[in-house]
Formats: sequence, C-alpha cells, structure tokens
Amino acid sequence: FLLMSTEEYGLEITNNGPITTGAQATVHASLSMKNDSVTSNLYHFNWIYAPLILIEKSERRFNSVINVTGEFPGTFPVSVWVTHRNCWLCRPVARNVTVLQITEFITGNLTIAQIEDSRFITHGSSSSTGAVTRISFCLHDPSNYFKSASFVYNWDFGDGVYQITKEPFVYYNCSTMGNRTVHLKVIAEWQQIGSIIHERETVQKTGDFTTALELLDAVKSINVVGSRETHVMENLSLSLHINGTPPLALCWLIKSECIPLEGEKCHLVVINGSCYNLSHTFSDAGRYCLSVRVENGVTMLQTYHEIKVWPTGIHPAFFVLLCITLVSVTLGLVLYTTFRSNTQQKDLVEVADFDFSPLSDKNLSSHSESRYGQICCRSCFLRSSQEAARESHELLHSFYKPVKMYTV
Repeated sequence: FLLMSTEEYGLEITNNGPITTGAQATVHASLSMKNDSVTSNLYHFNWIYAPLILIEKSERRFNSVINVTGEFPGTFPVSVWVTHRNCWLCRPVARNVTVLQITEFITGNLTIAQIEDSRFITHGSSSSTGAVTRISFCLHDPSNYFKSASFVYNWDFGDGVYQITKEPFVYYNCSTMGNRTVHLKVIAEWQQIGSIIHERETVQKTGDFTTALELLDAVKSINVVGSRETHVMENLSLSLHINGTPPLALCWLIKSECIPLEGEKCHLVVINGSCYNLSHTFSDAGRYCLSVRVENGVTMLQTYHEIKVWPTGIHPAFFVLLCITLVSVTLGLVLYTTFRSNTQQKDLVEVADFDFSPLSDKNLSSHSESRYGQICCRSCFLRSSQEAARESHELLHSFYKPVKMYTV
C-alpha cells in the first residue's frame, strides 16, 4: 500500500509471500509518473529489510527487485524510498512499504473443482451431490525450496472417510447434501547437508489445511407452467417450477427468438424456494420466446418457452369456426342447386311415337298432330299437317318392323 507520494510520482511495492523459513521471497518496487510533463531522470531505490537476509538485488530505471530470506517465523516490514540518483540528501520523490509473512510450516491452499463434461469447473467451496469432486492442494513455493522433497497427504473428509495419497489431489463423491470441513495434513521430507557437522540429515516440514465443502443438489429441471398463447395488451402469467437446492439465481428474458443467456443481460432475481411467478404484457403481435437460466452455485440449466401473441379480438378458434361455416354454406348451396335442377328436369315429360314404316305415311300427319297436341301446349309452336308429312317423308324407310318407343 502507498504511504507517501508526491503529486508527480507514485510507488507500488509487492511481495510473493507467505514463505516458509529458509525459502526466498521476492519484493518488487515500481516507480510511476503521474504527470507526463515531469522530466525523466535516473533514480535510486533505497531498501530497509532488516532482520531479513538479503540474497540478491537488481535495479533498473524505474524498477527494483530484492530477494530476501528469514530463519525465523514472523511478520516483517520491508520498505523502500526513491531519490534522484545524484542527490542522496534530497527529499524522496516517493516512499512505500510492504509486509512479508514467514512461517515454519508448509504454505499453500486447497481448491475444489467439479468435473463436468471432462472439464474441471470451480464453484468456490460448493459442489453438487452425485458429481465427482476433485480436491487439490496447491503448494506455494516461489523459490523451489521443496524441489527435492517427497510429500505425503493425509485427507479427512469430515464424514468418517480418510485417505492417504502421494498425489496432491483426491477425488470425492458424496450423494448426501450438507456442509462439511475437509482437513489435510501435508508432510514433506528431504535430505540436506547440516550446517554444523556437515553431514546429510533428514529435514521434515508439515502443514495443516482446511476448507469448507458445501454439497448442494444440482439444478435438474425447469418446468414452465402456463399458456403458450395470449393477446396484445393482455397480462400473461407463467409459473416456473425448479428442481434444485436454493438459493437459486434465476435469470429470464423475453425476445423474438430463443437465445442463450450470458452475463447479466436479463431480469436477474434470487429466490429461496423452488417456484417463481412472472407476468408480462405484450404490445405487439408475433412469436416470442421466454429464455430462462437457473443456477445455484454448482450447476446451471437453461430452458425455453415459445409464446404466440395474437392481435386483439382474434383467436385461432375464430378462424376454425369461420372456415367450418363457410364450407357448410358452400356445400349446402351446391346440394340445393343440384337437387332443384333434378326436380325441374323430372317435371317435363315428352312422349314421342315414331313409325317409320311406309304404310303409316298417309295417316302419320293427322295421328302425330293429334297426339302431339294432347301432350304439349296447344298454343306453343303448333306445326301444320303438311310440314309434318313432309318431314316424315324425308326420313329413311325402315327395314325393320315398326317399334313404338316412349321416353319419360
């Protein structure tokens, strides 16, 4: 953190601790100029690191790095101030300090990852029940102090299960929800030459680590209950039923197409139950899609619900009823017209008696005239007997016996 700086300069200082006793830590200082109008000069970095032991120091134009070590555990401040190189007694242009932590134990941390689709997904200290969880130990050794050491890892999962491995990770699977505390004891051994009798001796360091493991039930399903059709300016109510362990982060969005929800470009709510009710009013007709994403820290699930919005006062049943009515009327009209035409044709009956034999030519005109007048209307197109006789003589003479035919 920054203790002192002028309006023209800033000084940042960092270290890569904590470290174990005997290992080396690196402290880095960087000078920056806040005003571009400041003339660049050569600067000198002045360090104060006692009681730590300096291993190495390097310095560039605006940066300086030192490597230090400590034989005793504790918290040690390391400070630096910067002056112009040719002015040792001038006021420092910037000053800062950092705190280095040294311990006699092994340093590191535990991480929890869940295996999903052959990938390791980290959800903090949470994992889902029934899924394979990988618990790993990450050794913090920036100076390779333990490069020749062999490690043994003793695992306690907090449910009566213990395991000893030579690898810094273990796979764990539990089907019961709840909170657990995982304990790990790390033992490192290596040989080195003693500083007093100069003989090889076995050195051992240990470290104890714990982490919380929260087993949650995965989000297994999202059921959208409600209508898929509505009208413009009508309130559509939907109910979301979620199968998963709360608290649940629910994100929903209604657009003209179904899209995967990423980030926070949606309506985000946090629910502590398994049901959520939402309502929406559409201002335009068309097809829409409700996109829903639910996650509970260990798993994430998405689903979609299509919605059809009709104009005001128009419903699909109206079109079906209209089509049925139109077809019925058309069919009835066709049947009525056909039946009426057949009835009129049956009312008109004409009986014709033709005798094409030569013997009947003399009395054909009088006979046909009297018979035709009996059937047809006497006032409609009566022919004279001469014309009828002339027409009958023009017909071909029959070679067969006369036959009387009647047509009804």
